Amino acid sequence: MASPKIKLALQEISASADKQQGYETLLKETPSLSSPATLSQDLTTTLDAIFADSLGIVATRSLTASFVDILKQVPINDVKVEVGEHALVIFQSQASSFEEQNAQIRELMATAHEDDEDFLAAAKVLAGIPLESSQRKVTNDDKIRFWIRITRNYLEVDDTTLAEQYLNKAKNVIYTVSDREMNLHFSLCQARIQDARRNFLAAAQGYQDISFMPVIAEEERLHTLSMAIKCAVLAPAGPARSRALGRLYKDERANTLPEYSILEKMFLDRLLSPEEVAKFAEGLATHQLARTSDGSTVLAKAVVEHNLRGASRLYNNIGFDALGSLLGLDGDKAEETTARMIEQGRLVGRIDQIERVIWFEGGEATGEKGSGRAEGIVGRELKRWDANVQGLAEEVEKVTSELQLVYPDFVAANLVV
Repeated sequence: MASPKIKLALQEISASADKQQGYETLLKETPSLSSPATLSQDLTTTLDAIFADSLGIVATRSLTASFVDILKQVPINDVKVEVGEHALVIFQSQASSFEEQNAQIRELMATAHEDDEDFLAAAKVLAGIPLESSQRKVTNDDKIRFWIRITRNYLEVDDTTLAEQYLNKAKNVIYTVSDREMNLHFSLCQARIQDARRNFLAAAQGYQDISFMPVIAEEERLHTLSMAIKCAVLAPAGPARSRALGRLYKDERANTLPEYSILEKMFLDRLLSPEEVAKFAEGLATHQLARTSDGSTVLAKAVVEHNLRGASRLYNNIGFDALGSLLGLDGDKAEETTARMIEQGRLVGRIDQIERVIWFEGGEATGEKGSGRAEGIVGRELKRWDANVQGLAEEVEKVTSELQLVYPDFVAANLVV
C-alpha cells in the first residue's frame, strides 16, 4: 500500500487542472517523500494513476520517460526489479507506444540482476528488448551491444547453447562495427564458448589473439595468454596442438606465467609427472576438469596422449604392459589409446597385437585420418635402404664436381670411363 503522503499528493493531482505537471512534480519528489520500505509501492501506485487518468499518448510518454529517469536514481536493486516488473506489465497493454521505455526499464532491471549476480535473470530480461521495430530505431552497434551482453550473462551460468545463439546473431553484423572494445568483447565471448565446448585449439588461438590487443591492460593480456596456454595443454595431442604450443612457447611473455613449465615440457615432448599435472590442475576452471564419457577428465586424457607422444620419441618399440605402466594405464587401455591416435593421424606407428608390441616410426603425423599408419617393416626397410643409397650417390657426385673445379687435370687423367 502507498504511503499517506503519496496518497494525499495523488488526490490533489486528481482535483487539479494540470495533471501532467502534477505528476511530473510528484515523480521528482517521490524519493524524498517515501521511505525505503514504501518506495516500491509508491512508485507503482503513481505509475498506475498516470495510466488510469488517460492523459493522452503524448503526455503519458513524457511522464513514463520521467518515471524511468527517477527509477534510474533508485539505489536499491530489489526496488528496481520489483517496480520494473510492474511497469513492464503495464507497458505490455500498449507495447508499440512504449518500446523505448520498455527497453530502458529492462536495461535497468538487467543491471540490478547483474549487481546481485543473478546472471540468468539478467539475460532473460535483456532478451525481451525488441530490436527490430518501426517505432524505434536500433543501430547495429546497439544490437551487438545487447547480444554480447546477453551472451556474457549466459556464459556466467555456463549455458553455452543460448550464449552461442546470441553470439551468432552478433557474428552476422560485427563486421559493420569499428568500436575496438566491442570487437574485443565479441572475440572474448567467442573464445570462452569454444573453451566451454572443449574446442581447445580454437579457444587457445582466440585467447592468444586477444592477448596482443593493446586496448586491454597488460594484466588482462597476460591473463588471456595464460588461458591460451591452458587450452593448448588440454587440446588433443597431435600436429595441430604442437603448432599451437610452438606459437605460445615462442611468445616472450609466456616465461613469466606459472603455466610456462608445463608448456615447455609439452612443447619439447618431455614426459609429465603426476605432481606437475596436479599443480597445473589447480588453476583450471570447473568445465576444464569435467569428466568425459569414458570417466576420465579432459586433463587426464590430454596428459596420457602427450606422454604417449613423448614415449614415441624415446622408444622404437615398447610392449603394451610397459607402455601402460609408463602412462598409468593397463596394457589394453594403452593399446586402445595408441590405436586411436594412429587412426586419427596424430601418431605414426603400427601395432603387433600378436606380440603385444607397439612400433613407433620417425617423423610427424599429418593430422589426417589414417595418416598415422606405418607401412610393414619390409617395405619400410627397403625404402630406407634406397634413400641411403641415393644419399651416398649424391655425395659422391658432389665430391667429383668439386674435384673437377679445383683439379681439372687430375680428374681428366684419372677419370675412368
